Amino acid sequence: MSEATLIDVLSAHRFDEAKLAAYLKGRIPGVEHGMNIQQFQGGQSNPTFLLTIGEKRYVLRKKPPGKLLPSAHMVEREYQVISALGDTNVPVPTARLLCEDPEVIGTPFYIMDHVEGRVHSHPLLEKVDIEQRMPIHRSMIETMAKLHNVDWKAVGLENYGKHEGYVQRQIKRWSGQFEASRTGDMPSMDALMAWLPENAPQDDFTTIAHGDFRIGNLILHPERPEVVAILDWELATLGHPLSDLAYCCLPYHQDTGFEGMRGLKGLNLKDYNVPEEQQVLDWYCEYTGRTEIPNWNFFLAFSLFRLAAIVQGVYHRALQGNASNADALEVGKRASLLADTGWEIAQGK
Repeated sequence: MSEATLIDVLSAHRFDEAKLAAYLKGRIPGVEHGMNIQQFQGGQSNPTFLLTIGEKRYVLRKKPPGKLLPSAHMVEREYQVISALGDTNVPVPTARLLCEDPEVIGTPFYIMDHVEGRVHSHPLLEKVDIEQRMPIHRSMIETMAKLHNVDWKAVGLENYGKHEGYVQRQIKRWSGQFEASRTGDMPSMDALMAWLPENAPQDDFTTIAHGDFRIGNLILHPERPEVVAILDWELATLGHPLSDLAYCCLPYHQDTGFEGMRGLKGLNLKDYNVPEEQQVLDWYCEYTGRTEIPNWNFFLAFSLFRLAAIVQGVYHRALQGNASNADALEVGKRASLLADTGWEIAQGK
């Protein structure tokens, strides 16, 4: 759902729509009068569908078909965190139901309300009025801070993840995921896998961490420059908040010509009314009450390493023929570029 483009359901992701309709009777009102299903093209992770039932629109997210990497595509965890945040000031869609029975459509799935609004994948926001761009970026960081400020124990997420050691566990997890989907030599990735555990910060601050917090995973109000919903919770857990902040700031460290992951590096951002990275960090401090952002280069290198591992997984799935997005093969070739950038930042270049 990263790009709000609707297409006919891809052949690899088709399921028994009549069986789904039968399951939803009595659970979602109006389904007995008919349901139209389309697929969102975009995101590389869990296949996502729009269900139109009368005047109401819902979103269904399911696991991809085929053999999956361990602990990947946990739609059950997405549903859990969205449900828990429903009564907080964090903007999330209303969660409606979770079905863990694979007999219905072939994999577990959940349904939430569709949120009307705008989705833009690139932080330049070129299709948005120029005067709205700075306030949108500010709203994005304010929204991230709202998430990080949530008392996760109070909202029932005490068992959502381990309470300490997030960074070390993530390094281990994504090193393992990378090795499981490795398709060749990648020297920068090998260097990062050795450097990161040795240089992980000792402070162990824990919040809800989204794991994929970026402009393309936010729904903006149809007219106003504000965030109305956070999407794509697949990687969410209890973790270090600066991992979200660094990941969100990766475009500042990627070139504008980086095909498919076009960054902001080298642009005069004033011309676009888009904030510099330091402004983003200042806003984050303002909204969270922090006085500084320590170990920034570590978190940037860590985020690039993690993204490289994710992208490599996409590439590996594409080679097997079950990736969610048609351009997955192209995306996969970018893993080594991400690792190269991460290794440069790790060395202070």
